[in-house]
Amino acid sequence: MRGPGHVLINTPDIELWPGGLLRARSNADARALARARHVLRRKRDGRFLAADLPEGVLPLVHRLMREDGIDAALDALERSVEYRREGLVRVAELPLGRLEERLDALGLDAHGYEARTGLALIAEPDRLALAGFDRYRRPLWLHPAAARAWTHLRDAARRDGLVLEAISGYRSHDYQLGIFERKLARGLRIDDILTVNAAPGYSEHHSGLALDIGAPGEPPAEESFELTPAFAWLRERAGGYGFAMSYPRDNPHGIVYEPWHWRHSPA
Repeated sequence: MRGPGHVLINTPDIELWPGGLLRARSNADARALARARHVLRRKRDGRFLAADLPEGVLPLVHRLMREDGIDAALDALERSVEYRREGLVRVAELPLGRLEERLDALGLDAHGYEARTGLALIAEPDRLALAGFDRYRRPLWLHPAAARAWTHLRDAARRDGLVLEAISGYRSHDYQLGIFERKLARGLRIDDILTVNAAPGYSEHHSGLALDIGAPGEPPAEESFELTPAFAWLRERAGGYGFAMSYPRDNPHGIVYEPWHWRHSPA
């Protein structure tokens, strides 16, 4: 895990990424990102909104101040020095806010879903730690406790001659909403999507405590992972690092068997 400078500051609508981790999408963005201390990024679609430069905030979109959640993001930016001073010790949960009305817009009854699955709404943390990079060289963000545990788990596996790869870690409510919107646009039914994806707001990935794990040469998020030496090692050793498989066969939540999905429970 990296130092306190590698902290993702999280707000309900906008993420504040530390400089140096995001790839520019245009020459103008490249110049701004090269000098940025933080980059404000819209969670819904990943759009870069502004760069925090030494001389001030540079908007990267028109009408920055009309962006949803911009006031909260700029307030968090003002407190960034305080975040750096605190590091990753004091992690709070973000408010769940308007999530239920967004689920209604998808045609998903939150109360009925909870009663049927036994799942509860999961808040996002207000900051996350950089826990290295995933299989695709994307920054891997996790709750600080999970980031520490993942580092120890991965290193222990390596000492035993095995390589564990992170496939994905933290995902925002907005990201999960996007998964559902794209699948609905392709003609899938809500009930079919729910067999393989937790409803937005109910995924363990929102907490930053869960990650999907794979092994080199194995396809990501496939049941065949259970046949690998990496999975056998996880079954034997992951509990000692606070990780457990969330969705075994015939789990009570109606989620398909996911041998790749493991959640850390802080002591």
